[in-house]
Amino acid sequence: MSKEYDLVILGGGTGGYVAAIRASQLGMKVAVVEKDRLGGTCLHRGCIPSKALLRSAEVYRQSERAGEFGVETSNVTLNFLKVQDRKSKIIERLHTGVQGLMRKSQIDVYKGIGRILGPSIFSPMPGTISVEYEDGSENTMLIPKNVLIATGSRPQTLPQLEVDGRFVLTSDEALEMDELPKSIVIVGGGVIGIEWASMLADFGVEVTVVEFLSQILPTEDRDIAREVTRQLKKKGVNILTNTEILPETLKKDNGILIEAKTSDETISLEAEKLLVSVGRKANIENIGLNNTKIIVENGFIKTNEWYQTRESHIYAIGDVIGGMQLAHVASHEGIVAVEHMAGKQSFPINYSHVPSCVYSHPEVARVGLTEEEAREFGYSIKVGKFSFQAIGKALVFGDTNGFVKIITDEKTEDVLGIHMVGPHVTDMISEAGLAKVLDATAWEISKTIHPHPSLSEIFGEAALAVEGIQIHG
Repeated sequence: MSKEYDLVILGGGTGGYVAAIRASQLGMKVAVVEKDRLGGTCLHRGCIPSKALLRSAEVYRQSERAGEFGVETSNVTLNFLKVQDRKSKIIERLHTGVQGLMRKSQIDVYKGIGRILGPSIFSPMPGTISVEYEDGSENTMLIPKNVLIATGSRPQTLPQLEVDGRFVLTSDEALEMDELPKSIVIVGGGVIGIEWASMLADFGVEVTVVEFLSQILPTEDRDIAREVTRQLKKKGVNILTNTEILPETLKKDNGILIEAKTSDETISLEAEKLLVSVGRKANIENIGLNNTKIIVENGFIKTNEWYQTRESHIYAIGDVIGGMQLAHVASHEGIVAVEHMAGKQSFPINYSHVPSCVYSHPEVARVGLTEEEAREFGYSIKVGKFSFQAIGKALVFGDTNGFVKIITDEKTEDVLGIHMVGPHVTDMISEAGLAKVLDATAWEISKTIHPHPSLSEIFGEAALAVEGIQIHG
């Protein structure tokens, strides 16, 4: 059986389904091929489930502090099965919503594995999609004018730390734990590793983070990384930087025992479980790239600014092309790609305008260049920094740790980067993103009247601090 479409999308994750909806709005006949469940990694094994667990950890942490707010509690306990049940209900509700959006937009969804075929009786160009089904049913041939590859990524692993799902886990397996371990070693101090470290520490797990580089959150501004390190250590997380896990030292016997080399010595680390969190790998195997002229570099599909591959009618977005590997980035890449297919005026994404977040406690959010990056690019900079300690709403909220840091170009006064660490900064970073899009100066941010009392007042104060004229500091 064969069917013709204007666009066939491989992958029904955030990037894929958003692109499908936009293409349908533009009048295209669209099909999505997804081997698992619509929503992809973000909905089922990433953003949503991890944030659901982080929220439970936050409530548990706050419950233990309730007495500080005059709320007397006793015997506060954690029921982790209920935590997991709440997570599952959130996922199912959102999954049902995505399915409804597909129906509303009249998008055909094929549950199977899609592979790109080379030139054939169906088309003189590569791009026909063969859909293979798990039950062995006859393949369906989809003949599109355009193809969008949005197959996402999976956790990267290390050869010396073979994942067994029992003692050695990736975030995929960790999300399905039915009980918490008493202790865990997390290999990798990037975004995912730090979110898990924060969450598990708040749940009462003994946590050790092992990071090969000189700081956790290696892509963040150094001041931010130092503050996160300070706060995590305060809650009992053991953080080892400049530390390498030694190969062929892993032992498993009702837990794990492994050796690591620090800058000074070789140490043994023992825990009930080990979580490997060392990045993500693009899902580009067995999708038929070998039947095309598509170029793969360093494990990622190469595209132009419109997300076209070397085959101009085949596009790729999201984690498979590398870059920031964020769900909101994939969504916007998908919109740009389908608008380009449709001949609509669109604009390439300026990745320096994209906010990124870490949903740990403390939360971290940023947009633009770090101080180190700005100096490396040759900018002469001015920096304003303001603490939450002087923000009344932060005191009311009960969390005055953290700060906002604004980096500006001394010559043009344009904002180069805004970095935040502290309460609810992931909800406030969009103001910083808008400032970057509008090419704002710190002076313009300072002239924005922020409501009092609010956590957002810190933006105005940090902007004033660039010139050393902050009011409350």
